[in-house]
Amino acid sequence: MRLNTTTCGLAFLLAVLCFILLPQFVRSQREPAWSYVGENGPNSWGTLDSRYALCSAGQSQSPIDIKDAKKADLPALKFDYQTVPMNIIDNGHSIEVNYPAGSTLRIGDSTYTLKQFHFHHPSEENVNGHALDMVAHLVHVNAEGRLAVVAILLKRGAANPLIDAVWKNIPKEKEQAVTISEATLNVRDLLPTDHAYYTFSGSLTTPPCSEGVTWYVMKAPVTLSDTQIAFFAALYPLNARPIQATNGRPILETR
Repeated sequence: MRLNTTTCGLAFLLAVLCFILLPQFVRSQREPAWSYVGENGPNSWGTLDSRYALCSAGQSQSPIDIKDAKKADLPALKFDYQTVPMNIIDNGHSIEVNYPAGSTLRIGDSTYTLKQFHFHHPSEENVNGHALDMVAHLVHVNAEGRLAVVAILLKRGAANPLIDAVWKNIPKEKEQAVTISEATLNVRDLLPTDHAYYTFSGSLTTPPCSEGVTWYVMKAPVTLSDTQIAFFAALYPLNARPIQATNGRPILETR
């Protein structure tokens, strides 16, 4: 079949336009870049994209300074975490360990599945005006899609074996998750012995800053060494969102 020169020229032009415009269209569908410093830092998150509006307009944002907590009869946190092969990623904002299905947190009548845990330096949560050296956030979701995050505050002291295992297996390439079958872990080993906690309603601490997240901040901190802190700080000198207004939200604590 023969094509005339006009048809061929039009086809060539369309191909060129697709080559130029398609990457721009794909980029436009991605989430906009955000950071912890500079022009795309926390003060700008709410204006980077309409999907991030709650970062500026939300009234139940996290993290907060935990103070004036009221003691209450709260349900125990029942952890049922399994030992799993390490699936780890440097996502460009933190070091994250993904968890397969099967590990759960039970709170009263609600059961949440552990999805992943990651780290912030310094701690995002403050307690009575004081931040700790780091914090680990354990992210869970229930069958209705509601999120529960357990925060484990980390302070300098003795080295932490689980954190040592995580640090040793960080991938060299960012945004590339790897599974290391010969390296297993159980995040239960990161929990403090005392499971007393603070709780309040809040949000994700990164864009899109979605609200309706229930937070459980363990009262007892866990230690990690100066070397372990320095190792993470070399990767992420600052990846903690500033403290957000409480706006009258109740903060409860176990007796």
